[in-house]
Amino acid sequence: MTLLWNRADLLAATSGYFASSSDTDITGTGVSIDTRTLRPGDVFIALQGENSNGHDHVARALDAGAAAVVAHQDCGADPRIVRVGDTLAAMQDMARYARARFAGRMLAVTGSVGKTSVKDMLHAALAACGPTHCAVASYNNHWGVPLTLARLPAEAAYCVCEIGMNHAGEIAPLTAMVRPDVAVVTTVASSHLGLMGSVDAIAREKAEILLALPTGGIGIIPDGITGQTYFTRNADRAGATLWRAGTQTGCSIVPGAVQATAEGSDFSLDMPGWQGRAHVGAPGMHMATNAMLALGAACAAGADMARAVTGLGHFRPGAGRGAITKVMQDKVALLDESYNASPASVRAALDLLGLVATGRRVAILGDMLELGAFAGHEHVSLLPAIRANADTVFCCGPNMKTLFDTLPSSLQGGWTPDSGQLAPLVRAALRAGDTVMIKGSLGSRMRHVVTALQADDARVGPA
Repeated sequence: MTLLWNRADLLAATSGYFASSSDTDITGTGVSIDTRTLRPGDVFIALQGENSNGHDHVARALDAGAAAVVAHQDCGADPRIVRVGDTLAAMQDMARYARARFAGRMLAVTGSVGKTSVKDMLHAALAACGPTHCAVASYNNHWGVPLTLARLPAEAAYCVCEIGMNHAGEIAPLTAMVRPDVAVVTTVASSHLGLMGSVDAIAREKAEILLALPTGGIGIIPDGITGQTYFTRNADRAGATLWRAGTQTGCSIVPGAVQATAEGSDFSLDMPGWQGRAHVGAPGMHMATNAMLALGAACAAGADMARAVTGLGHFRPGAGRGAITKVMQDKVALLDESYNASPASVRAALDLLGLVATGRRVAILGDMLELGAFAGHEHVSLLPAIRANADTVFCCGPNMKTLFDTLPSSLQGGWTPDSGQLAPLVRAALRAGDTVMIKGSLGSRMRHVVTALQADDARVGPA
């Protein structure tokens, strides 16, 4: 396994000291903040949060084979314990140290919708070109980004970080830590509208990622994205080049005709230094657009594009992010979009339902959160997409009740206050040949419905 942290580097990064005197070196092959997933050789960082304290689990980490433990509370005199002033700050220091010794190409992805998919597509594409380190899942916040960097092998050829936000002022400190060579902004949409106040404010915040680019770095945005002025201005301030993806005059990444099927999309691209055709094994125009941005970023990073295109072809959407499986004795197709939701991503998921369904189209929708005073309008705005792509709709949550009440009776399948109550209602209503799409914000817990449909004893209703 790759050595990430030895004694000297860990002390130099954190300005810490060992709890007891020992000259024994450490061999840190990973970094963990959770003893439930800790592997022997990991450096365990005892983060202290609002609802949990990693210091309570230091003994468990040591028993599980941690190479070292980083702590700011007294946890005994084990020679593997490194004492620091604050563990979150220490993890951020480890991130900066790891970034400074990394000589490969750093890519960062942000956006209101699609950032995790683009990040995962980039991972697939770049891994075919050289050793690639990538953020796990959606590790994109004040602890996820430094954790990703603290795990970065110095000898990797590429690193892909995901940058998230839901309040103003969050992107700049994260991107200052990442220092990307290539930055991608997937979309600007109404996600977190209740916390940010306007889509314009969201665009201003997203554009901050470009200020972290070095002179000569490359930023990539879709043509027509909200806030073009902010992106152009910040790229100019950074001395970076801005590539726009689209069909308008002046675009650097120009797509050709897209052939979309229920299995995925084939498309052509023309961009600086490369032109050709590619395939992404994820259906939907939104996934084709994500794939174009990912290949544009790979090209901007100097990747071997023939290999990158081959790598992209191996991408498949993960659980909760568009994966399609069979459930209920293989008689119902499940389009699992349950991980999270915003108005733009729900519309894309509904379009995908319309594309892949061969029988009755069933939409299961939970509340979209963080929309504040705009919640009612944003939920009702889904009505045209529902009419075009769904035959029956089940909803849960108070905000989705507003939408449900506007639906024609022919589309109303049922509404409940929460996903736990909705799950058995949906399961009883499904029948052989249905395609069901499940979507909602993470806090709406739509995974309960997915689990109910995946249960071994799930039965379909009458045809």
